[in-house]
Order: sequence, then structure tokens, then C-alpha cells
Amino acid sequence: MKLSVLKRASLAVLVTGLLSGYAQATALTIAQPASATAMDPGFLKEAATLVDNVFDTMVLRDASMALKPGLATSWKAIDDTTWQFDLRQDVKFTNGEPVNAAAVKFSLDRILDPANKAPTISYIRTIKAVNVTGEYQVQIHTDGPDPLLPTRMSRYPAYIVPPAYVSKVGAAEFARKPVGSGAYTVKEFIPDERVVMQANGNYWRGKPAIDTVTWRPVPEATGRITALLTGEVQLVDGVPADLVPALKNKPGVKLEQVKGGGLTIYLGLKNAQKPLDDARVRKALSLALNRDAYTKNLLHGFGTPTCTMARPADFGYLNVPAPKQDIAQAKALLKEAGYQDGFTLKFQAPRRYIASAEVAQAIVQDLAAIGVKAQLEVPEWSVYTQQVASGKQAEMYMLAWGSTQTLDADAALYPILHSGEPYSTVSNPALDTLLNESRSTVDAAKREAILKNIQQVVEKEQPLIPLYQEDSLYANSDNVTFSGRADARIPLFDLRVK
Repeated sequence: MKLSVLKRASLAVLVTGLLSGYAQATALTIAQPASATAMDPGFLKEAATLVDNVFDTMVLRDASMALKPGLATSWKAIDDTTWQFDLRQDVKFTNGEPVNAAAVKFSLDRILDPANKAPTISYIRTIKAVNVTGEYQVQIHTDGPDPLLPTRMSRYPAYIVPPAYVSKVGAAEFARKPVGSGAYTVKEFIPDERVVMQANGNYWRGKPAIDTVTWRPVPEATGRITALLTGEVQLVDGVPADLVPALKNKPGVKLEQVKGGGLTIYLGLKNAQKPLDDARVRKALSLALNRDAYTKNLLHGFGTPTCTMARPADFGYLNVPAPKQDIAQAKALLKEAGYQDGFTLKFQAPRRYIASAEVAQAIVQDLAAIGVKAQLEVPEWSVYTQQVASGKQAEMYMLAWGSTQTLDADAALYPILHSGEPYSTVSNPALDTLLNESRSTVDAAKREAILKNIQQVVEKEQPLIPLYQEDSLYANSDNVTFSGRADARIPLFDLRVK
């Protein structure tokens, strides 16, 4: 009889412990404007928000944006063109493979291989070779001095992936079922529906506080806010500007604004096509636009007009004020270029950024005032990203770019201005020379001067048309500890659910 009582008592303790464990399990649901299309971190055609939490890089950034050790415990310059990284030992990918020097070499080499056509190769194109110099040591050789190399190792496309797994399943399957060494594993990935992540209990920095995180794409703006107010989601990435007043002072809701923390919205132009091959035409298009009205009326003040792609927080930033709308001068430039009767062009813009479709409609109206008929198409985001990355977009297209990868003007300028880069529709030999010089100049003062010179050339020739810098807007339940960051990351490892 006593044995039976003991058994029952033991069972009660076990059940109580299990129930307690379940009660303590934490979950978080995040609403975003668009769905992830693939999860291969080396071949991103969208923001790195999700893969940041699945994969590791050799270098990390803290909340103040200072570089700190990641998978690499230390790094140093051996000479002008060689950097050495010493890796953390005993770290494993979630499939059991070791995170070692061979994995670092494999991860970077697959991006640098021209046959793979990595869309973000621009960020690490300075790398000439990656050599394994020890089981946990690599040396990265650049084709010239590159003072930004450690910074380039802090985000895309420099995530470290498991060589054996990627080689076995292939790129397409890896993009659907990714395996990393990061804070979370991907439990479920259904495009246009959800991505479910599970905490990595063996993460080298410790087990994350939140057990399960679900990312839900909610393209319709009011739908994201409704989901927050009804408790379906606890964090919204991409709060629509026109709904901000409805959230202010709302009980149980916290609004987070990062001034200038968003992307820079611009109009890309296919410079090789007539009439966009003429700088006078490109400048006329820019002068026709009322950026002040876009940011004030459509973004409700959550954007800052600009005429540069770099952000104030970037090294090398030059404050280039956005030109005021000048219809008369725009018409005069078109007449001088031989297009006094205007022309027609195709124009694409996605519903991805703050009021971007509405801004596109306003742009169409402004261009009509100078005789330019812009035929607007608003494609689905998943389709649009494929078109832009392959050069199949319209001759004028709205896109956003940022410098969150390095917090340096290089990231905001080189990938979209240098000829031949995957996201560039510009071909300007003089700009190419300056951009190359900026990457090989070690002296900080000289490099800063070159970066500013590049921005002056862009202002003068308008190979693309910067519009405005968005603020980052988030909203979260007050039981979620969250702060917006200058690099636009949502690091799940740092979040807490009370």
C-alpha cells in the first residue's frame, strides 16, 4: 500500500513538473508586410530579418552597433590584404556538423563563385581567396586593402552554413529547409503563410528565452494592426504610417520609432535605355517629384526627403538635400534634351514599403505634369524580387536600399551604382573608378572624401533618383521586451516575453 502511495506521489510530482514546464514555455508571433521567399542566407533577395536568427556570422554587432566577437573570437590584419580570423571551438550546426574553418571557406566560396550568381556578392567582392590555416583559423585575402573586411563579416551574405548538408541536399532544398548554428531552428516554412522557429537549446550563447517564434506575412496594413490589437500577434514589423495615431496611447501597446532607421527609397533607372541614357532627362524626372508632399502627406512625417542613398549614421555620409519640385526647370531640361513633347515609360513599384503604392501613384501624377507618361504596374513582392534581381524589371522601378550590412556608405552606394553588379542598372566609368577607389583606400579621411565625392556625382548626374529615408516603425504588446535597432535587425535572442 505504501509503495502504491509513493508511486502515486512520484507520478504527481512528474505530472506537476511537466505541466509547469509547459506553462513556462513562451511563444511569440510577429506580423510582417511580406513573406519570406527563400531561406538561403547567401542568396537573399529580401531583408535578412529572419535568417539573422537561424545563422551565425564570424562578427556580431551589439545594441550600440559596435563590432564584437561572433563565431570568431578575434581577428587581425596580417598585412594590407590579409585578415586572420580565429574561430570559437566546439560550436556545431544543429545537424551536428562542426562550425570550423572549412565551413567558413565553403560558405564564402559559394557566394564568390561566379557560376552561382549570388545577388549579394557585391558586399564581399573584395575577397580574392579564403584559406584554411588551421582547424579553427582562416585567412581572408582581398584583392586590395579593404578596411571594411571585419564589418563585411557581420551580416549578409557572410553567414556560415554547413558544407556537408548543403552539398547533399542542394541549394534549392537548403533554401526550403535551412540548417544553421544560430539561436533558432526552422521548424516549418510555408511561403505566404508562416515561418515557425524553435529555440536552439544547444546555442553557443545559451538557450534563447522565447521557445517558439512564428513569423506571419500580413500584406494588408490594417490587418497587421488588427492582429496586434486582438492578440493574434505580439509584434508588428512595418507599422503603416497612417495608423500610427490609432496606436499612440493605446493601452497594452508600445509604438517604436527609429528615426531614419529604415531603408532609403529610390527610383532605379535603366541608364542604357533611351531616353534615360541622357542625364538631363534623369534630372528632369527628379525635379518633377514632390518629395516633401510624399513624406508629409503619404508617410505622415515618418520619412525624410533626401538626394543620397547613404544615411546620417553611415561613415562617409554627405548631407545632400533633396531638390524642391520645379516643374518649369524639369520641362526646360526635357526640351533641351529633345523631348519637349515628353515620352512614355514603364514604371514598377511594390506594396512593400511605407505607403509605397500610394507614393507611386503620386509620382505618376507628378511626371504627367512634365509630359512623361509613367505606366504603373504594382507586382506581387515575390514576383518583383525575382524580376529586379535578374534585371527583368521595368525601365523605371521603385526599390529600397540600405547600409545596415556595414553602417558605411559603401553598402548604400557600391551595389546599386557600380556597373555589372546584380542590383545595378547604372554604367558610369567615372563612378566605377571612384567606387573602386573607395574600397581600396585605407586612410579614413581620404576614403571619406571619396565617398562624399561619389554622392556629389550622383546628385549631379542622377543615375538613380533617391526619394526619402524611411523611419522604422514597430508596434508590440507591452508584455514583449523589444527595442528597434539602427541596423534593422530583430534579434530574437535578445527579446523577452513577460
